[in-house]
Amino acid sequence: MDSKSDPPDEAQGLRLVRAFLSLPPDKRAEVIAFVEDLARAHARPDDGQEVSPA
Repeated sequence: MDSKSDPPDEAQGLRLVRAFLSLPPDKRAEVIAFVEDLARAHARPDDGQEVSPA
């Protein structure tokens, strides 16, 4: 396995956090709202759930 071509998950996570923190506050709020919507969509049971617009 070549560690240089496949960075560890921790490094990718740190890059995501750094990118998030570099966003202006209004864009951060949009990202947080989007992630919360995704989390709610995945937490719901599949029975009787309508398809949400993408």
